[in-house]
Formats: sequence, structure tokens, C-alpha cells
Amino acid sequence: MTKLTLAAANRIIDTALAEAGKRRMKPLGVAVLDAGGHLKAFAAQDGTSILRPKVAHGKAYGALAVGTGSRALMARAEQQPYFVNAVNALAGGALVPVPGGVLMRDGSGDVIGAVGISGDTSDNDEAVAVAGIEAAGFSADCG
Repeated sequence: MTKLTLAAANRIIDTALAEAGKRRMKPLGVAVLDAGGHLKAFAAQDGTSILRPKVAHGKAYGALAVGTGSRALMARAEQQPYFVNAVNALAGGALVPVPGGVLMRDGSGDVIGAVGISGDTSDNDEAVAVAGIEAAGFSADCG
């Protein structure tokens, strides 16, 4: 299994923010977590709201916690709200089940971490997360 390095995490952030700039997105918070759910790197653009760090982290953490991208977690929340609410309670309310949390996989398909982005529409957040992950040489898994 490939280990997520700080250099790779920073490249993900730099690429995601550059892509967001090209798309003229609102200010973002970007969290990169390793496979154990530990924060590897975080950046917030000027003008983000005070909850952006927690929301970005919650999207990535939720993806890792259930083993699927936060888009799939949102679908599951719609289909099985009691289950997702129970899992979120077990996680201390740390899950944010909306698109923008994307798993990272290495060349063997192993999960090496997740990226969570918050600030624009959930679809846009997810798209720039994917761009960052792929620029770092990993596969993006949105669920």
C-alpha cells in the first residue's frame, strides 16, 4: 500500500485550488486525510466561512468512515436515514454526507486517504477534489 506523503497532500490542495480558480468558484476549504483519518494537510482560501474546515474534514472523514465517497453516502442517507444518523452519532457527528468527499486509491486499489472540499456547490467541490487527487497520481473514488 502506498503511503500518502505531505508533498502529495500539498499537491492535491494546490491543484484543487488552482482548478477552482479556473472555474471561478467561491472560496474553498480543502482537507486531506490519510487512510487512518488523520489530517495530513489543510488549506482555506481567504473569505471562507468559519465552518469550512469542519465541513471539508467531515466530507473526507465520512468517506473514510464508510468506505465510499460522500456522494454515495448521501444516497445512502436518503435511502437509510436511520442507519446514517446512527453511524454519524457513533462518529460524534463528524460525518457530512454530501458530495465533496472523495476517496483516494493507489495503483493497487487500496484506500490511502480522502479529500474533502467545501465552499462552492457540492458537485463543484467534488470535481476539484478529483482534479487534485488525479494530479497527485492517485485514483479518485466518488462512490
